[in-house]
Amino acid sequence: MDAVRTKLTEIENRYDEISSEMLKEEVYSNPSKLTRLSKEQASLKQAVDAWHQLKSLDERIEQADEMLHENDEELREMAKMEKEECEPEREKLLERIQHLLIPRDPDDDHDVIMEIRGGAGGDEGNIFAGDLYRMYTKYAEAKGWKVQVMEASVSEAGGFSQIIFSIKGNDVYRELKYESGVHRVQRVPKTEAQGRIHTSTATVLCQPEAEEADIEIDPKDLTIETHRASGAGGQHINKTDSAVRIVHLPTGITVNCQEGRSQIENRETAMRLIRARVYEELNRRREEEEGKIRRAKIGTGDRSEKIRTYNYPQNRVTDHRIGLTITQLDRIMEGKLDGIVEGLLAEEEKKKLEESGS
Repeated sequence: MDAVRTKLTEIENRYDEISSEMLKEEVYSNPSKLTRLSKEQASLKQAVDAWHQLKSLDERIEQADEMLHENDEELREMAKMEKEECEPEREKLLERIQHLLIPRDPDDDHDVIMEIRGGAGGDEGNIFAGDLYRMYTKYAEAKGWKVQVMEASVSEAGGFSQIIFSIKGNDVYRELKYESGVHRVQRVPKTEAQGRIHTSTATVLCQPEAEEADIEIDPKDLTIETHRASGAGGQHINKTDSAVRIVHLPTGITVNCQEGRSQIENRETAMRLIRARVYEELNRRREEEEGKIRRAKIGTGDRSEKIRTYNYPQNRVTDHRIGLTITQLDRIMEGKLDGIVEGLLAEEEKKKLEESGS
């Protein structure tokens, strides 16, 4: 209990410290720093409010204990009633505090960049990639998040061989971080005359979008080239060097953007992608070096890990990492992902509680 109080005091001190920092001219005149501090303070608020409630309840219980020693029977009865009311409330609050003190993933409040690629199954894999993109878009719309397509290679049969898009909003990465991996679909393709069920796949990669404040990339570490865009597109495709390729030399990460209307637009998109990918790669390397590969992680987050099956004939979705099956595939494909997201977050919380207790 002392450890809990110490931790809550530290959080309250940090909350107050941020309030003071945000009043300084060098902070409120710097939008990116102000945003970062505002987000950090917002993430601490629930714990601070709970700490104030706990102190208030402790005070009421302490006063009731003193009243129990009074000679006045009526006062003792009131004290007993006060304790009977406060103690269950305090137990409930302590349980909530335990959950609030679970270490938060520092990337949870980040926006995300998602990439979906058609996998096994040819045209059907590309069509399924399009279905997944639509599913995430619907989910984002319901949450009030903003979706922006960054790159897209449309498939002739429908869907996409590849689509990259950003989603901006509150706690986007927290809710979508476990979407990375292989998504498998079992259904009868529209092109299949015999009505046989085919299995196809699409791969999803979800990365936190790094702000300039999160990672500093030395321009000397980048090689930036322009070239003519390839494939179907506007008339500018074969006439101007509008496509941009950027290589981050220390990690070897490469991105190529050609869907924008201008070289400036493609360069901006490529820089956002490079920043996100380098940020995640450097975090991964640091965790490995420090031996902090989190046991609380659900699955590997690897693009090659099969995470979910969408079975159309049985209207069923199964998430293989947590053994969750929902027989409402039609609703899920319309963006009603809450049941899956909540199941994954509950499992993450359970694992972190087990880890903190071990």
